[in-house]
Amino acid sequence: MDVFKKLCDLVAIPSVTGDERDYADALSRELVGLGLDVERQELAPGRFNVLARGARPRVVFCTHLDTVPPFFGPREDRDAVHGRGSCDAKGPALAMIEAARTLLAQGEDRIGFLFTCGEETDSAGAALANAKLAEPWRPAFTIVGEPTENRFAGAHKGIYKAELRASGVAGHSSQSIGPSAIHELVHVLEKLLAQEWGTHPLLGPGTLNVGMIEGGVASNVVADRASASLLLRAVEPVDVTERKLCSCLSPHVRIDKAYKSYGPVEFVVPTGHEPIPVAFGTDAPHLGRWGKPLLYGPGRILDAHTDHELVSKRSFERAVHDYATTARELLSRAEACA
Repeated sequence: MDVFKKLCDLVAIPSVTGDERDYADALSRELVGLGLDVERQELAPGRFNVLARGARPRVVFCTHLDTVPPFFGPREDRDAVHGRGSCDAKGPALAMIEAARTLLAQGEDRIGFLFTCGEETDSAGAALANAKLAEPWRPAFTIVGEPTENRFAGAHKGIYKAELRASGVAGHSSQSIGPSAIHELVHVLEKLLAQEWGTHPLLGPGTLNVGMIEGGVASNVVADRASASLLLRAVEPVDVTERKLCSCLSPHVRIDKAYKSYGPVEFVVPTGHEPIPVAFGTDAPHLGRWGKPLLYGPGRILDAHTDHELVSKRSFERAVHDYATTARELLSRAEACA
């Protein structure tokens, strides 16, 4: 089958987060067809990671099963495959499989695959795989597939995600009462937006986004509650970020944090490649036991999560070559360090 027809077939399978099963089954069939041992690692009923290996894996290809909503199907033209997941991350997944096909045909079987659930939301699949890593898996390197325009990332920013919750005293706005939860929250947000969040030599400055603000009941009522959602693209360790955030709070505003926050992540860059920075997050920070990470893939992040998502055929073909070449280099490094 033509490889781009195969990619269209994969894109045609809806796999929005929480509904990855059919796509995971399709990838499992591809991996069985390569002669690999394939297993499912259950995250929840109907949701599972897919693992596959030749011998004892020293280099692992990894990307995620899920896509963002809404689903829309494939379209192929002369230059590209279009559709949800084409670059994020079904294109990388199939390019990895095609690279493995070449490696296995040449007798190299010290490779494996990890396809994870839930990367687009909470990386629960990656966290599960990290907790359950066991023999015969012994990865020295894991190549994470995301759209990087066929360039190797040197680092990506961390994530600090939190809710601020402000409390006040409800009352008539004509009276000198309060405090107003909204006023308290606004004062804190002003301090946070003026705060410096560090600088990284490759990634540049950390940046804060206030994504949502809610609170109050009416313009003539002093607000007794308010909240704001924050997402910081971090270039400093979590404890430093949290210390800075806490220094801006008031007695009436507290942090309510439930997300797995992490600092910046640095990646291995193969010989002869110039590293690039990326601002988006990946499963990599949740795979600490899976060896040293690399980050590379076909397609552009500017096309991911859009209504025009696509991956160019030229980018896909180059990724197949680069994945195979990189795996060989990494296997040589792993052998030298064994």
